[in-house]
Amino acid sequence: MRNSSITNISRRGILGGIGASAFVLAVGLPFRGWAQEEEPKFGRDAMPNGWSDDPKAFISIAEDGLVTVTVHRSEMGQGVRTSIAMVVADELGADWDQVRVDQAPGDEEKYGNQDTDGSRSLRHFFMPMRRAGAAARRMLEQAAAAEWGVDVAEVKAEGHRVNHAVSGRSLGYGELAAAAMDLDVPPADSLVLLDPSQFRYIGKSDIGLADNMGITTGTAIYGIDVRRDGMLYAVIARPPVYGGRVKSFDDSAALAIAGVEKVIVIDPVDFPTEFAPLGGVAVIAKNTYLAMKGRDALTIEWEDGPNASYDSEAYRELLSKAANAAGGTVIRDQGDFDAGMAGAARTVEAEYYIPHLAQAPMEAPAAVVEIRDGKAEAWACTQAPQVTRLRLAERLKLDKENVTVNVTLLGGGFGRKSKPDFVLEAGILSQAMDGAPVKLTWTREDDIHHGYYHTVSVEKMTAGLDDSGMPVAWLHRTAAPTIGSIFAPDPKQKLPFELGMGLLNMPLAIENIRAENPEASAHVRIGWYRSVSNIPHAFAIQSFISELADAVGRDPKDYLLEVIGPARLVDPRELGDVWNYGEDPEVYPIDTGRLAAVVEEAAKGIEWGRRMPAGQGLGIAGHYSFVSYVAVAAEVAVEDGVVSVPRVSIAIDCGAQVNPDRIRSQMEGAVIMGVGQALMTEVTFANGRAQQDNFDSYLVPRMEAAPKRIDIHIVNAGNAYDRPLGGVGEPGLPPVAPAITNAVFAATGQRIRRLPIAGQLQS
Repeated sequence: MRNSSITNISRRGILGGIGASAFVLAVGLPFRGWAQEEEPKFGRDAMPNGWSDDPKAFISIAEDGLVTVTVHRSEMGQGVRTSIAMVVADELGADWDQVRVDQAPGDEEKYGNQDTDGSRSLRHFFMPMRRAGAAARRMLEQAAAAEWGVDVAEVKAEGHRVNHAVSGRSLGYGELAAAAMDLDVPPADSLVLLDPSQFRYIGKSDIGLADNMGITTGTAIYGIDVRRDGMLYAVIARPPVYGGRVKSFDDSAALAIAGVEKVIVIDPVDFPTEFAPLGGVAVIAKNTYLAMKGRDALTIEWEDGPNASYDSEAYRELLSKAANAAGGTVIRDQGDFDAGMAGAARTVEAEYYIPHLAQAPMEAPAAVVEIRDGKAEAWACTQAPQVTRLRLAERLKLDKENVTVNVTLLGGGFGRKSKPDFVLEAGILSQAMDGAPVKLTWTREDDIHHGYYHTVSVEKMTAGLDDSGMPVAWLHRTAAPTIGSIFAPDPKQKLPFELGMGLLNMPLAIENIRAENPEASAHVRIGWYRSVSNIPHAFAIQSFISELADAVGRDPKDYLLEVIGPARLVDPRELGDVWNYGEDPEVYPIDTGRLAAVVEEAAKGIEWGRRMPAGQGLGIAGHYSFVSYVAVAAEVAVEDGVVSVPRVSIAIDCGAQVNPDRIRSQMEGAVIMGVGQALMTEVTFANGRAQQDNFDSYLVPRMEAAPKRIDIHIVNAGNAYDRPLGGVGEPGLPPVAPAITNAVFAATGQRIRRLPIAGQLQS
C-alpha cells in the first residue's frame, strides 16, 4: 500500500512562539493547502496534519455490493457526509442507492486532517477523495481482469459493475470486493480520473442528504443522544467569571437529593487556558434533571479573579480610545498615506463596533466518556476529533493509542465544538467515578455564560478623498482581543490569520493604504465563530465604502465597484497577507473581477436602483473570504424604529460546485444568521459576567424575523473542476450585516455604526 502524506502538527507546537512574537502563521488553521493539485506542491506541508487518499481507509464494499464511505469530517448541518460520499461514489462508479456513510473516529494518522473548520472540507479533500474513488475503481477492474484472465485495459467499472465488453461478462462490485481490497493501491500518477462530463452526482442537485431519514425520523445520533449501560449524568457549576475559582462550597443540600451520586471539584488551569476545562463543581446523578437540581442546591463562594471588573461598555470605550490613537503596530503600509492625506480634498471618518457573540448551536456541547482497562472511549459532537483525542489522553494520562473518540452528528457547531473542553470534563468525571460512563451536558445557560466568544472589536476608518470623490488615502485601525490569548499569555494583538480575514486582503483600488493594530487585552475566552474576524472587518469596510458614496453623492453599488477597481489578479502577499486562508497565493490569487461579478449579480437579484417607498431602502456589500467571493444586497423596511428584512439577494462564486443544494442551504443559513447579527444578537458583560442567559435574552432570529424571500445566485465559470474550489460554509456571513445597515441608512438617513441595531432607531 502506498503511504499517504501525513503531517502531525499540534496546536501547542504551532503556537509555541506567540509569547515572543504575535506573528505566527496559524492557530488551528492551515498554513497552506494545495488540495486541488494531483499531488501536494510541497508534500508534507500541503495540509496541516496531512491528507490521505487511501481507498482502504475510506471505502469498503460488502459481499452484497453495499459501498460504505468513511467520512472523516464532522457533520453539523453543512452536508459534508453527503458531499464527500458523492465525490467518492462518482469516481468509484457506484450506484447512489448502494452507498452508505460511516463516520471516522479521531485518527489523523489514518485519515489525515480532521478539523472541520475554515470552510475547507471539500476545498482540501475534493481531489484526495476523487483519487480514493478512482483507485478503488481501478482495483475492482484489476480484480475482474485477473478473474477472467484478460488485460485490465479491456474491462471497465461503472454502474456498480465491472464489464468485459468483448465477452459480455460482468461482475458486481460485491463479487469482486474481497479480491480487489487485497491488491496494492495504484500509484496516484497512474489513476485516470473521470472527465466532469461523466459525473453522475458531483454538481447535481437531486441527491438528497445521506442522513435525511435518520434526522427526520429522530433516529440519528447526536452527542446529546448517546446512551451507555450504567451511564451516569453530570452538569457543572463553573466560575461565573473567566479565570475564577471555587473559594468554598457546601454540597450537603445537593447530596441530600435522592439520585445525586457524587459532587466533585474540578480544578481550573492557569492562563492561557487553551481547551482545558474552566473548573468548578460537578454534580453527578442518575439523570440530567437530578444533576441540574443538585447543582441548583449547591452553595458556592467564588473567587472571581483578574477579570471580575470586565464591563462591555467600559471596554468599548477603551477599545475606541486605542483605535483613535496613533502608534499601533503598522500591519500594512502601501504607498505614502501621509502624503495622500495631505493632498486630499476632504476627509471622512467613522468608527464601528461589533460585540461579543456566542456560537449558540441548537445542540449545546455534550459528551460521554467511559474508561475501562486503561482505555478511554468518548462519544462527542466534536469538530476536532484528533485534538480531542490528544487532549483527552494528556488529561487522563493515557497513551493516545488507548483513547478512542467517536464522532456523532453535531446539532450545529459554528466553531464552538472545535474546542474539546466539554469532552475533557466528561473524561475527568468518568475517571473520578472509577471509569463508569458519564454523560456531561451543557445547558443553554452554560453555553452562553462559559463559552468561547467571538471577539469584541472597534474598527476606526479614515479616508482622504480627491476632487472626484474617490479615496486617495485609507487608514484602518482594528482593535480587538485575539484568539491567540487562549494559547499564550495575552499577546494583545491579532495574529496574521485574523488580520488576513478581510482586512489585509481586501482588494481596494486605492494608492495609499495604512492599517494599524493597537493592543487589546482579552477578558473572556476568545474562540472561532463562523467567519471569525471577517465579521468586523467586512462590517467596517463595507459600511465605510457606503458612507463615502453618500458623502460624495454617488450610488453605493457603483461606488463600491469603482473602489474595487478593474479586474485584476492580486497576490495577497503584496497586500501584507502572509496567510491567504492557508492557500498558495499562486493558485489562489485574489480576483477582483470575480468580486465585482458577485456584486453585480446580487444587485441584479434585488433589482438595484428601483424606487423605494418611504421607510424602505436597499443596501449592498461584497467580501472576499475563505477564497470565495460573496455579495449581498438587502431590502429593509423601518417602521416605528423597528427594522425588518423582507428580501435578500446573495451571490457566491466559490468555483466549481460539488453539492449545489448544500451551497444554497449554507447561503440561506448565513443570511438568517447575519440578520441576527445586524438586528439583535450580542453578549454583554458586567462584573465579569455574561448578562444573557438563554434565547429569551441572547436573541437570534425567530421565523418572523427571517427574510420572506432569499434569492441565491451561484456564480462561476462553467463549473471548471480543474480550477481550485473555494469555501462555502463561512463566506456567506460577513457581507450580510453591512448590507442590512447600509439599507437602513437608505431607508432612514441614519447610520448604524454599532451592532446590533436593537433599539438604536427608536428615539
